[in-house]
Amino acid sequence: MGVQVDGVSVKPPDGGWGWIVLLSCFVITGFSYAFPKAVSVYFKELMMDFHVGYSDTAWISSIMLAMLYGTGPLCSILVNKFGCRPTMLVGGLLASGGMVMASFTRNIIELYLTAGVVTGLGLALNFQPSLIMLGSYFDKRRPLANGLAAAGSPVFLSVLSPLGQVLLKTFGWRGGFLIMGGLLLNCCTCGAVMRPLETKRKRMLPTGQLLLDFTVFQNRGFIIYTVAKFITVLGLFVPTILLVNYAKDMGVPDQEAAFLLSIIGFIDIFARPTCGFFAGLQRLRPKVAYLFSFALLFNGLTDVCSAKATDYTGLVIFCVFFGISYGMVGALQFEVLMGIVGSQKFPSALGLVLLIEALAVLIGPPSAGRLVDAYRNYELIFYMAGTELIAAAIFLALASFCCIRKTGHPSPSGPERDDETHIQRRHPDLDSKTVAFKDGVEDDCMQRVSVHEDDHNQDHQKQMEDC
Repeated sequence: MGVQVDGVSVKPPDGGWGWIVLLSCFVITGFSYAFPKAVSVYFKELMMDFHVGYSDTAWISSIMLAMLYGTGPLCSILVNKFGCRPTMLVGGLLASGGMVMASFTRNIIELYLTAGVVTGLGLALNFQPSLIMLGSYFDKRRPLANGLAAAGSPVFLSVLSPLGQVLLKTFGWRGGFLIMGGLLLNCCTCGAVMRPLETKRKRMLPTGQLLLDFTVFQNRGFIIYTVAKFITVLGLFVPTILLVNYAKDMGVPDQEAAFLLSIIGFIDIFARPTCGFFAGLQRLRPKVAYLFSFALLFNGLTDVCSAKATDYTGLVIFCVFFGISYGMVGALQFEVLMGIVGSQKFPSALGLVLLIEALAVLIGPPSAGRLVDAYRNYELIFYMAGTELIAAAIFLALASFCCIRKTGHPSPSGPERDDETHIQRRHPDLDSKTVAFKDGVEDDCMQRVSVHEDDHNQDHQKQMEDC
């Protein structure tokens, strides 16, 4: 399966410089997903300094994640207009500058604007282009590559959380934010190595090319995936954002409370690449959407079953199972989307999905924080998050089976079919002028048809003569 570079279909190398791109994507994913959770170690100090509650501090992580998701269409437009590398370089500067400015804030609103909006936008401008580049460099090894890149999140979470605790004790939250801003400059280094694929011949892009392709909404599998992800995000991040404060309220020392996130991160490190490896197996890859449903169900049941944890041992057990299930979700979520829409529409599809998920991010953690402020009961938080994950899992599995399998539409995920075989099966009367492309067929099929249509016409003529 090729990707379009300057109008020419290029086969992903599945290696080579792609491993450097994978390493950069690993770092970017780590910062993008772990950073909004890692800043939660500063929440207690922020609450005392600014005289605010749980829900107010939870907005910091929520705004970061909302910017990460909500600016998806903007990122897609910038990538299609300027390319991945320039977009990521600007994003790295914004992410770093936001945390540096946050260290000088005087109230919670200024913190929302700097650490939340500016840093969140910078992370977004790095995260989405890195996934696009990863998808352009890998095809056959894509599930494994996605799993390895997704492992950046737990690795960085296991490092940033205790590091943040050390910085908080040594330099205070302002000094910690300043040093964190310096660390985020590494995003610029990662952006610099995102080298576009080279072609032997170049062709100008059509003048009418869309910067954001809304035709993905014609794909039934994409709509199902988007609805399921919206429900998922309502509860997916809630336990990790409030876990440290929950432990501290139980009387757990600060260092041990922060260590809980490290446990999740350590388990997650192995869960993501392992799940990515199994998802790439020939028998499982066509059913990766159902594997994703199982991961969501596993995560939701973990939340519900751990709702009555009342001591540190119970929280440790929760972190182990949450790390496994959370790692599975992280490894599979973008692989499923790539399988649904294909590599050519992935930038636009990713941007639109992230925009819709941004609404869920703005609802989930703040709502959980308000429940804590109102009832001082964390049990409700685990029930709420778990129920949302279970609902998403059931919806995705049933909708994929009933609305896609039963109607004859292509599977919502799995290895990309050979384009010529797929077109010939759906269009036996194919000629050189008219080809009907419907749900699930990628844009680069048009180029494949134009190259092979003469051979196909000769075979068709030969069959007519035999008859």
